[in-house]
Amino acid sequence: MFNKLDHLIIAVDDLDAATDDYTKVLGFPPIWMGNHPQLGTENALFPVQNTYLELLSARGRGPGADMVQESLHDNGEGLCGMALRTDNLDALKTALASKDIRMGKIANGKGVSRDGVKTRTWKSAFFLGASTRGLRLLAIEHLTGTLGEIEANASQMGRLDHVVINTNDPDGFVALYQDALGIRLSLDQTVEQWGGRMLFFRLNKTTIEVIGRGDSKETQDSLWGLAWSVDDLDLARDRLIRENVEVSEIREGRKPNTVVCTVKSHTRGVPTLFIQHLAT
Repeated sequence: MFNKLDHLIIAVDDLDAATDDYTKVLGFPPIWMGNHPQLGTENALFPVQNTYLELLSARGRGPGADMVQESLHDNGEGLCGMALRTDNLDALKTALASKDIRMGKIANGKGVSRDGVKTRTWKSAFFLGASTRGLRLLAIEHLTGTLGEIEANASQMGRLDHVVINTNDPDGFVALYQDALGIRLSLDQTVEQWGGRMLFFRLNKTTIEVIGRGDSKETQDSLWGLAWSVDDLDLARDRLIRENVEVSEIREGRKPNTVVCTVKSHTRGVPTLFIQHLAT
């Protein structure tokens, strides 16, 4: 049903300041800055090999501006949505309806670059009601205006390693994402020291890492943090320090043959990890 984790959305107060921050964190500037006249928002897009990151802020009035303002009011700056890509949104919506997965009206979207020269168009629809499980989740079909990707050097972020989602209902998460949406579950294990369960879903060489701790509260999934893959962690850390970005010491990762460091500033409220996979 889906062929890619299309992008992740970070709601921000000040787009220009947040763009400057993420240019320092990722090591390259956005490939697109523009606005959505019909939504009341403006954005900056940072593409990597397997997905892209969208910084989104309110700009006037519209449903998009309302969403951003709601997210900022409830949670402050940070991750506020996840988009999954499909090649046929109309067929997808029909197929999911047969599985009692509700989606909103399919809307035509248009982005205009800041200089007014370029445009991008797409169709998208949000999941509704219980189908969202508390997470802003949308399906998107791109029509025109492909982004391409940057050619990352060893100190820049070449791809997203994984996105972390918290849930209090791991069985329900599996039922939605694997059984209904068809996203491959590659790992399901209980981690005793955490008192919880870890799920790894794989989509287009991107991992959706789900940390499950059951409780009796209403079902709730929430985006938590991002882990970016880099070819040379020492170079990346040195680059961050030169940019006055606060960063931890390098340490061994939880996954064998990895080293990691935590980015402690300039992330607009998003817990952020850099990870290097070592040669074996």
